[in-house]
Amino acid sequence: MVLTLLVAVDTATDAGSSDGERVGTSSQAQERRAEHPPVGEPPVSEVPVDPAEVDVPSAELPDGGDFTEEGEHTWEVLDGSAEPVGEGDEHYAYTIEVEDGIDPASYGGNDAFAETVEAILSDPRSWIGSGNVTFERVDGQDTQPDFRISLTTPKTSRHADVCGYVIEYEASCYRRDIDRVVINLARWVRGAVAFDSDIGMYRQYLVNHEVGHALGLPHVGCAEDDALAPVMMQQSFGVDNDYVAELNEGIPGEESTVPSDGKTCRPNAWPNPQADTDD
Repeated sequence: MVLTLLVAVDTATDAGSSDGERVGTSSQAQERRAEHPPVGEPPVSEVPVDPAEVDVPSAELPDGGDFTEEGEHTWEVLDGSAEPVGEGDEHYAYTIEVEDGIDPASYGGNDAFAETVEAILSDPRSWIGSGNVTFERVDGQDTQPDFRISLTTPKTSRHADVCGYVIEYEASCYRRDIDRVVINLARWVRGAVAFDSDIGMYRQYLVNHEVGHALGLPHVGCAEDDALAPVMMQQSFGVDNDYVAELNEGIPGEESTVPSDGKTCRPNAWPNPQADTDD
């Protein structure tokens, strides 16, 4: 996010510090993250940015199941760890978390959410298929992972210290200063217009896109008409460059990310979609 969100702006606070043990974070991983600006973060400043006044139908939240509008703004680390997956030198440890106060019926429960996320990041079509990264799921409330994949209610997501609400459509984000990959519950339940009714494909995209920000990757646009959209395109808002460019207009660091050139791609969930998934 930029959400898929919205922005590439440094924040002034470090809300993620604690006394827990840091796991993962190879020296290569630290260097790579340091080389890139903190994309996917809301612009947090003393003078908030006014929400953009735009009308982009493809960014609307589709109709669908019910979900909790607002939780408690705290997260529970779900139990569960796994062996590392991937063969890359850049090692990233992650937790899977759910905001307190969410009705589990809306997303199938904690086990289902965790299993889905873990399966996505273990798939060779995901980031491990590049051969550059290794992912490892860890748990424990005192653990300091490289990033925290966190299912979060829409109203909590809009808080200035989470994703903000610069673009007034439901969005997820990566918040670098607290190492949090924020997965918007509304999107997890209902998906996005560009993906039609394929909620499974959308969830794959959502996890891969936001984790891509945690790896230091910025937004990109559609490069070729009718090609698969890059996973770092803001597909939650659409796969048409003109629509996405309109949403990004006036957002610090995002104005020139996607050109308004009329190109339209097809939705795509994976950074390495041609990878061999056979056992």
